Amino acid sequence: MIDTRILRDQPDRVRAAQAKRGLSDAVVDEALAADQARRRAIAEYEARRGEQKALGKQIPQAQGEEKQALLERTKALAAEVKAAEAAQVAAEEAWQAAVLAIPNLAHDDAPAGGEDDYTVLETVGTPRDFAAEGFEPRDHVELGRMLGAIDMERGAKVSGSRFYFLTGVGAQLELALVNLAMEQARNAGFTQVIAPSLVRPRAMEGTGFLGQAADDVYRIEGEDLYLVGTSEVPMAAYHSDEILDGSSLPLRYAAFSPCFRKEAGSHGKDTKGIIRVHWFDKVEMFVYTTTEDSDAEHQRLLAWEKEFLDKLELAYRVIDVAAGDLGLSATRKFDCEAWIPTQGRYRELTSTSNCTEFQTRRLDIRGRFPEGTAPISTLNGTLCAMTRTIVAILETHQNADGSVTVPQALRPHMGGLDVLKPMHA
Repeated sequence: MIDTRILRDQPDRVRAAQAKRGLSDAVVDEALAADQARRRAIAEYEARRGEQKALGKQIPQAQGEEKQALLERTKALAAEVKAAEAAQVAAEEAWQAAVLAIPNLAHDDAPAGGEDDYTVLETVGTPRDFAAEGFEPRDHVELGRMLGAIDMERGAKVSGSRFYFLTGVGAQLELALVNLAMEQARNAGFTQVIAPSLVRPRAMEGTGFLGQAADDVYRIEGEDLYLVGTSEVPMAAYHSDEILDGSSLPLRYAAFSPCFRKEAGSHGKDTKGIIRVHWFDKVEMFVYTTTEDSDAEHQRLLAWEKEFLDKLELAYRVIDVAAGDLGLSATRKFDCEAWIPTQGRYRELTSTSNCTEFQTRRLDIRGRFPEGTAPISTLNGTLCAMTRTIVAILETHQNADGSVTVPQALRPHMGGLDVLKPMHA
């Protein structure tokens, strides 16, 4: 939720932020109107309650017809107070709904525009020239079959489209990636977490995932629970309704969890392989810090993501995501996109977002500082999303015979294995 003082005192700033995202500014006027209606409803209720209290003091002192008139007024006033209270509750709900519909204000440095208006900040490494090496690269589906690492057919048979089994060295590769990611996070001072994948509605709403992303969320029918699409959700709610010691910030967590996404709107996109799936495992970095340090912490999260991709010896680029492609909660987001040889393009592997105070205001999380309590900020960053990382490793480090060279940093977590060898032609 945005700072309502900004909405009231600087509505044009909010309108400009909406325009930067390519969104209508009608929500700003709706929220301001709802705020005025809420204030009127509060004033009306307090006026009726004030009269009710005054009558309560007058009645014991009155006699005869005066007392009877006061008693009659009391009965009528009770109904008016009840109606005013109901109107106040309705106005408060309308105000809250209007404010919750407004996305976080895009960062001044975030590019304006939509999905294709990102800015490339950096390109790291050079994609392999397979033609110069004398062979045509295989895609990860064929490599996964040859290595006995990915079974798409049985995944579809058991669970449907966009599901898979990781088998043999495929499963071994995922576990190695989890261990490498957790090792790096631990060495950087993160607290390791195994997070739940089922959360209550407040956690989803508090992180902004029941807004524009609601269609991509799985809800458990008959239960007041949702399957998370990222451990950002349980980690944001981890300290909900708490006041944190300001001297303890930043609090950094590295959380592992399965993630579930409907992939709504992706019909016909990436239908082959494990680029876009309904379930995958992920290690997510999540940070609570002061708002003043949030931009610097955002850069630190990006640096940790780059460090991990460097360990995997991948060619990648870093982009500054355009405002129109930001999630509801983010003020700015950086994506690291790895080169996928058989697609001839860069694909998102990790991302990191600065959500400033948007989530903590919704989840009632504050910090206690010498000058008093104050809002704090949250940030998140993917350290390793398993399926896409496996795709990038297999395709980047493949050899002409279908074997795959294991990146040096992964070998200790693969039992010393340096090459994945084909089981099938």
